[in-house]
Amino acid sequence: MIPTQDASARKKEIDEKLRQEQDTLSFIRKNLEKSDQLTKGMVSILSSFESRLMQLENSIIPVHKQTENLQRLQDNVDKTLSCMDHVISYYHVAKDTDKIIKEGPSGRLDEYLACIAKIQKAVEYFQDNNPDSPELNTVKALFEKGKELLEAEFQSLLTRYSKPVPPILILDLIGGEDELDTQEEVILDHLPETVLQDIICISGWLVEYGRNQDFMSVYFQIRSSQLDRSLKSLKEHFRKSSSSLGVLYSPAVQNKRKDTPTKKPPKRPGKDDVLDIEIDSYIHCISAFVKLAQSEYQLLIEVIPEHHQKRTFDSLIQEALDNLMLEGDNIVSAARRAIMRHDYSAVLTIFPILKHLKQTKPDFDQVLQGTAASTKNKLPSLITSMETTGAKALEEFADSIKNDPDKEYNMPKDGTVHELTSNAILFLQQLLDFQETAGAMLASQVLGDTYNIPLDPRETSSSASSYSSEFSRRLLSTYICKVLGNLQLNLLSKSKVYEDTALSAIFLHNNYNYTLKSLEKSELIQLVSVTQRKAETQYRELIEQQILSYQRSWIKVTEYITDQNMPVFQPGAKLKDKERQMIKDKFKGFNDGLEELCKIQKVWAIPDKDQRDAIRQAQKRMITQAYRAFLQRYTNVSFTKNPEKYHKYRPEQVEAMIERLFDTSA
Repeated sequence: MIPTQDASARKKEIDEKLRQEQDTLSFIRKNLEKSDQLTKGMVSILSSFESRLMQLENSIIPVHKQTENLQRLQDNVDKTLSCMDHVISYYHVAKDTDKIIKEGPSGRLDEYLACIAKIQKAVEYFQDNNPDSPELNTVKALFEKGKELLEAEFQSLLTRYSKPVPPILILDLIGGEDELDTQEEVILDHLPETVLQDIICISGWLVEYGRNQDFMSVYFQIRSSQLDRSLKSLKEHFRKSSSSLGVLYSPAVQNKRKDTPTKKPPKRPGKDDVLDIEIDSYIHCISAFVKLAQSEYQLLIEVIPEHHQKRTFDSLIQEALDNLMLEGDNIVSAARRAIMRHDYSAVLTIFPILKHLKQTKPDFDQVLQGTAASTKNKLPSLITSMETTGAKALEEFADSIKNDPDKEYNMPKDGTVHELTSNAILFLQQLLDFQETAGAMLASQVLGDTYNIPLDPRETSSSASSYSSEFSRRLLSTYICKVLGNLQLNLLSKSKVYEDTALSAIFLHNNYNYTLKSLEKSELIQLVSVTQRKAETQYRELIEQQILSYQRSWIKVTEYITDQNMPVFQPGAKLKDKERQMIKDKFKGFNDGLEELCKIQKVWAIPDKDQRDAIRQAQKRMITQAYRAFLQRYTNVSFTKNPEKYHKYRPEQVEAMIERLFDTSA
């Protein structure tokens, strides 16, 4: 049971809390009422604001739309005005640009091209928007006029500034290959840089906007003419310089390549000097063409569009190339005519040219890359023509040596070297300067079968030009041996024209000796030994045989002073008339034979001093030895009352007489 005091306190506490809660509830109710009032007031305000906004919106939106429409109309007006200005400008293009177009682009290319660009846009506008308008025809005509004047300016610039390359500069250009690497490269500036840039600019415009390719024809015609004039001026300069200062260097001789001659063949006077100048001039022009064509191509690729470059270049070089090939053909034709006249030395004009053409061919092929097949084939055709003509001449020369007629009036009276021999040796010596060229020339005609030379697969291929240099050398060696063999046979035949066998022997001796000495003094002996190693020994044997044959001519002298069929006489013994007469006949036969031979052989010739002295010495030993023995045998034999009549010559006198043999000046 809870005490009363505590219960009373508890109740009081609860009543207090209840009162507080009632106060709080009353506060909340009052606030809620205020809140409701505020809410109602806010709702009323918002409702009023919404109503006003709606009214404002209903008033503003039409105004906004109207303003927007007005702005759009303003923009349209501006655009229309701008378009009108733009369109109106096209109608004024012709008037604004007419003066500049008619005055031409010279000196103001950029401004001129800007005017043409305006005209071109006007043409495009009228074509798209008003194709039937007279203005279209006007601007079209003005555009065509502008294009024509650009073409004319292109041609004018090229014509005015394209000049032939000076000959001295060309000589520097083609001579630079053999100079030291440190020398600055020679560069040709065909056109001033500013002019070149204008030409390039016009070319680009004509291709892109002018739809015109005629300027390419103009370009190659003008540059072709300059290329040809450059070569002609070089040729003229070369001729003048050669006539006044002597022959200039020849690239074919100066280039240090495999078959470069160690020395040039001896100059032949007169007409041949002129021919040598023509040959060197032609060789210079070949080298010059390659260099100038290379330079022209470098210029062309800056001006002509890529897909037209090869065709335009092909046309550009035709005139100069055709003239070069024609001149080469004329040289070949002249050589052929000379060969028909049996003037085989004329073929030697072909060798330096052919050698240089073959050396230059790789550069030619590189320059002519991309040109027509007919253009590329011109040089190979000329080379083939020269090789065919040269090989034919070599063969006919060999046959001419073999078949040269034995004419008595054409034989040297003194038995000296025949003109046929000296000509044949000179011809062969001159071939030495062009060994590879001559060997390849023979190989190109597949002459291996003619000379019975086996073809080694390693030395040959499908084309004659691929023969190895070793095979060509062996072929040339065989050819030279053939010529020498033909010469030997012909000389043997010619020697029979002489009635005196001793003179025949001297003749053969002189010719064989001359041939051997000539072979030894030049590289011919090394070339001959490639296929005939014993040639030198064989010639020495032939020479010795002829010396022995000559010495037999003295038998009719020595037979009188030999002991054959002669009895032995005792000193002081009395001889019979028959015996005395035998001794007299011996002396008389010796004296007469000696005098006759010395008289005849005195006018014979042995040009080689060493050989002449050796033959004299041999004869002196042989004759005087027998003559001394003969005199000793009959010194104390009394066979005549007039011994001085028969004993006409002392041994020393006999030697002196023999010493005067082969000496026409004695």
